[in-house]
Amino acid sequence: MKRTTLSLAAGAAALAALTGFASLTAPAGSADTGAKAPARLPVERSSLLCPAPSNSDLAQTTYTAFTPKGAAQSAAQGTSQGKPGTAVLTPAVPTPAGDGDPAAPGAGKDGKGKKASDKPASDKPVLALKEPGKPAAATASGADAPALTGSADGLLAPGWAAQQTTQITGGVGRALLGTNCTAPDADFWFPGASTAKDRQDYVHLTNPDDTAAVADIDLFGKDGPVKADIGEGITIPAKSSVPVLLSTLTGTVADDLTVHITTRAGRIGAVVQATDAKAGADWLPASADPAVSQVFPGIPGDATDVRLIVHAKGADDADLKVKLASKGGSFAPAELDTVHVKSGMTASFDLKNVTRGEAGSLVLTPDADDDTPVVAALRVVRGTGDKQEIAFIPAAGPVGTRATVTDNRDKASTLALTAPGTKDATVKVTSSAGTEGGEQQSKTYTVKAGTTLAVDPPAPTGLKGSYALTVEPDPNGGPVYASRTLAVPQDGVPMFTVQTLSDDKGTVAVPAASQDLTVLEK
Repeated sequence: MKRTTLSLAAGAAALAALTGFASLTAPAGSADTGAKAPARLPVERSSLLCPAPSNSDLAQTTYTAFTPKGAAQSAAQGTSQGKPGTAVLTPAVPTPAGDGDPAAPGAGKDGKGKKASDKPASDKPVLALKEPGKPAAATASGADAPALTGSADGLLAPGWAAQQTTQITGGVGRALLGTNCTAPDADFWFPGASTAKDRQDYVHLTNPDDTAAVADIDLFGKDGPVKADIGEGITIPAKSSVPVLLSTLTGTVADDLTVHITTRAGRIGAVVQATDAKAGADWLPASADPAVSQVFPGIPGDATDVRLIVHAKGADDADLKVKLASKGGSFAPAELDTVHVKSGMTASFDLKNVTRGEAGSLVLTPDADDDTPVVAALRVVRGTGDKQEIAFIPAAGPVGTRATVTDNRDKASTLALTAPGTKDATVKVTSSAGTEGGEQQSKTYTVKAGTTLAVDPPAPTGLKGSYALTVEPDPNGGPVYASRTLAVPQDGVPMFTVQTLSDDKGTVAVPAASQDLTVLEK
């Protein structure tokens, strides 16, 4: 037989074998070439970053973490996701910022004159989660608690959430400070920062990766971009955190600023720590992405002063309608039914005690055909005189499929649910088991369209320690926005902190795929 004949025969045999194998392994119905909707599968890995909590020797910090049970775990059974997995928060490597490094302006000293590099390093996890459905907690004392980088995989990855809560009992920064640990990103907006004389605002930049990240910081005030002497090309070394004092970036003194942080290389976590000489301190998280409408869920009913800070992004001015969604419905606050913000500028508006004893949520929508995107935040004060405390509520995204907030305490947590649209919402709220004991409880709430419902969530049966709250809206209802207020009064000071809840992105869309033997004909 000629070599050509042998080659053809071998090729035919190989094709027949391949065809037979594909037929045996193809799923039933694979002959249907119609497009299929992507499947929602649980994520395989999650990352979270927590800033260094405080430079006060009086600081007492609690870290809490939790992964909810649910559809993500059920869907993972029988797959590689079926493994238990790990979820740990580990100290970031301290950065010798300020030791001759011009790329880290303002980062060399903390508020007490100590270098950030003085904080001890350790590879030992600060907190490790063992199983879905049961939260874990850890504590740290003093000024040496470092920033944390964290990762979760397996069954612990979908919906993994963590928070750090710090109580400072005295001094200028006496306060309750709370912030969700956040996923790394490359673009952040912080309306509500300040370089005023009675404010000391640090932006904390944390790099979770094995290579250095490079970030730029831009400032915008009431007249537009603020000239910054330093702020470009700030290097955040691998697995480390850099605090930058905003007042070292510019000589401009401004009550209200918008901080925009972008990365040239790598990804980071970013959050602003704001300390007010008269009203305590708290963390200012990033605003939701620029959009024509924004929602601020859960202003406490006893707020004594509320300030709205808005930045208009783009070439056009922004004209916005202002509504307060309260228990009974939505209405325009007195003398502030609309606001005008010039292009590229940051404007602030005093809403005073807008809630008047009843918890509510602020909603900004475009006036007429205005399509200018904005970022925004609220500065909220409780108390008066020398018994004041501040917190921030940034514009938030919707809860989506599911959202979780940790470190809830018995008789100290209030959950605010807002349905700003034209459709009622039904929401399932689950209180997890406690960090030290107890059994989970669930309750379903109905939120009328255009209203805010503030509830004391059901505490776990036999609660010991703190617990997590998971919020799951019915997909057939209207969109839901949510926040949790944690209130821990001390010596007559109404200490509090507010965390917004947004979709935990515990699942990801995976396109359907199947064998296509027509490729063998080409």
